[in-house]
Amino acid sequence: MSIMKQNTIIKLENVHVNLKSNVETIKALKGINLNILANRSISIMGHSGAGKSTLAMTIAGLESVTEGKVFYKGKAIHDLKEDELADYRSKNVGIIFQSFNLLPSMTALENVNLPLEISRDFIDDKKSIKLLETVGLKNRVSHYPHELSGGEQQRVAIARSLISSPEILIADEPTGNLDKKNSKEVIELIFQLQKNHKSTLILVTHDKSLADLCDETITLDNGLII
Repeated sequence: MSIMKQNTIIKLENVHVNLKSNVETIKALKGINLNILANRSISIMGHSGAGKSTLAMTIAGLESVTEGKVFYKGKAIHDLKEDELADYRSKNVGIIFQSFNLLPSMTALENVNLPLEISRDFIDDKKSIKLLETVGLKNRVSHYPHELSGGEQQRVAIARSLISSPEILIADEPTGNLDKKNSKEVIELIFQLQKNHKSTLILVTHDKSLADLCDETITLDNGLII
């Protein structure tokens, strides 16, 4: 068995994704073939509308494949049922969104615990608090999102993405809503935690300086890898 095959965590074969709206059908991905190796950092670059987020969310199991195949460690995920996809995500994928996506009625601790609550897994507050301490929020455990700065909210989102110890960490424009100082701190934190947790990082960005921090860069244009 080749080294490439042994270390491949995600594999896409001729993946097409069509996104439907009330007006038209958009061909977001048009035949993607890709191997992503474990414990590596990969950036996905391209102009707005190139298909970056669609590719990332397809890997996460949040976008349905119109045609083609997606494998996680050799197991097909493109034809899983919705409850099976939810199980795949809860156990294997952590996602950091640009807009934080914290629930305003929940404290930082409760937001971190949310993935475990949804998947009905055991909730260990000590682990969650330790994660919040790791991202520099030791004194913000009981604070609500409106009581936190943008940078602090994104740190909560990072802690939440790691609560299930996922093998795949997807960061979709994670600094898009942050100022320069917070952007630098958040990116450094994401890369440090990725190394500490030995996860595979998939970073969606339009910023070449961020992409250059990754082991590999994939550039998309009009739904195709170029």
